[in-house]
Amino acid sequence: MYRKQMKFQRLVCFAMLAASALIFIYSLGLVTDLYDAFYSAMRDPNNIYNSKVEGAWIFYEIQPFNHALTAASIVLIGCSVLLFLTNTHSRRKYYRANYIATIFSAVVSVGITVWSIINILSFRTQFLTTVDFAELKEYAEKWNTLYTESTFWFDIGFVVFAILIAVVVLSIINLVWKRQVMKEEAMLIKEGLEG
Repeated sequence: MYRKQMKFQRLVCFAMLAASALIFIYSLGLVTDLYDAFYSAMRDPNNIYNSKVEGAWIFYEIQPFNHALTAASIVLIGCSVLLFLTNTHSRRKYYRANYIATIFSAVVSVGITVWSIINILSFRTQFLTTVDFAELKEYAEKWNTLYTESTFWFDIGFVVFAILIAVVVLSIINLVWKRQVMKEEAMLIKEGLEG
């Protein structure tokens, strides 16, 4: 039981780091299609709402969220590294720092996930309701730019953040399991000393 738990805690810490890196990669790709489809359609960079395609301004409106998401993903990576700095991945016995690092990482991950999903849903809805796809198609054919009605980059965000939440759940399960193993080990030591 002890060896399985130790392997599991190592796996969970590496999975948290991988999930955080995945969020970072997602943040870099989020506006790729929007850039290819809408950037050249802007008539006046000083007035983003004066564009050749109705709704193209979503490319500019999503930028602050995209920058914040990239920064948040770096924070997530930092929280994952904190798990390794406190040796949460390899400690036989957890101390306060291990509990704090695990709980802090979980809370930050859930907070960033909720904030991100709310924003992704909002921009997905804006993309589908404000963009004039007929104008976009005409513009794309005329100027050989990307025409897309795909919400792939918005939709994949739900998958990426679901992975992060799954890893958070595993880290909490690991924490509970670790406490149980530590209690059982303490009881065995106590019984050995008394016997």
